[in-house]
Amino acid sequence: MARGGQGLARVAVVVRAGAAPLWWLGVFAAGVGVLVPGLTGRRIGVLAGAALFVVATAVVATARRKRYTALAAAAVRAGKHDVLQDRAVTVRNWRRGHRWWLVLAFLAAVGSAFAVPAAAGLLMAGCGAGLWLKSAWIGRREEAGDALLWVRVDWLGRGGGRPAGKAVRTYRSTGIAAGDAAPGGARRKAAALV
Repeated sequence: MARGGQGLARVAVVVRAGAAPLWWLGVFAAGVGVLVPGLTGRRIGVLAGAALFVVATAVVATARRKRYTALAAAAVRAGKHDVLQDRAVTVRNWRRGHRWWLVLAFLAAVGSAFAVPAAAGLLMAGCGAGLWLKSAWIGRREEAGDALLWVRVDWLGRGGGRPAGKAVRTYRSTGIAAGDAAPGGARRKAAALV
C-alpha cells in the first residue's frame, strides 16, 4: 500500500456479500424443513416462515438507513494513495469472516424444522433478500450522487462486515467508474463490443 493511503472496500459490496449465502442456505434449509412434518405441521410452519420472510426482508433492508445516509452525506474524496479493494476480495473476506455463523445458522434452521417446518430457513432467506434490497438502495444513492461509496477496510471489524458500525467514522467517495463493481455492488458488466 502506498504511503499515507488506506485500503478501501465498497460499502455496497460489503452489504451484498452476505445476501447470496443467506438466501441459498435459507432456501435449502426451508426445502429440507418442508420434508419434515414437525410439531406444528407443514402448513403452519410454511405460513409462519412466509411471515418471518417478509418481516426479515423489511427489517434488514431498512435497518440503519439513517446511519448510512449520514455517512454518505459526509463522505470525503478518496486520496490518490488509497487502494481500492477488488470486489472478489471484499466478498471473500466477508464470507471467511462469517462462515461459522452461516454454518451455525443453517444447522439451527434445519434443526428447528422438527418443531416448525421451513420457518427458520425462510427467515434466513428473508435476511438475504433484505441485504440485496439494501445494496440496491445504496446503489441508487450512488447513482444519484454520481459517486461510489467506500469504507476503510480496517474499520470493518474482524469479520469484514460492518460498513456502518461504530468504528466507521466516515466514507470515502470516488467517481462512478472506479473499481470493478457497479453501483449497488454487483459485478460490473463488460463493455459491449462494437
